[in-house]
Amino acid sequence: MKSEPSVYAITDLARDSQTLWDGVRNYQARNFMRQMAVNDRVLFYHSNADEVGIAGLARVSALAKADPTQFDARSEFFDATAKRDDPRWAAVEIRFEERFAEVVTLDALRSDRALAQMMILRRGNRLSVTPVTASEFSAVIARAHKAVRAVKR
Repeated sequence: MKSEPSVYAITDLARDSQTLWDGVRNYQARNFMRQMAVNDRVLFYHSNADEVGIAGLARVSALAKADPTQFDARSEFFDATAKRDDPRWAAVEIRFEERFAEVVTLDALRSDRALAQMMILRRGNRLSVTPVTASEFSAVIARAHKAVRAVKR
């Protein structure tokens, strides 16, 4: 899941403990959220930041449901065509799990052969929610925790 830190950062999620991941207005990203299950782990990615990359972890704590912002005329995510009996947009709830000691940078992700097919790294990808394979997830976690071990030495 990708967010700009100036909008909502991993530190905000740590402070709040959990949040509704609302405001997603892309059909493919929405469909990916609809496929999420409770306890799925989430890589929290900072985009448009001083350090672009994966900043920490979260977990899905509630299944996809209607995104309430689509019905709120005061919201920037309001959708006048959305229907309460057939909502167009979905949101999942996530809860904070871990903030990495160091961001796993975009350059580090791109240099890792194990992540060569990772969707977020594909040219032109602008989705805020993308799936990650188990092996990709493990490679990112190993890289994040390796950085911590190197700092402790």
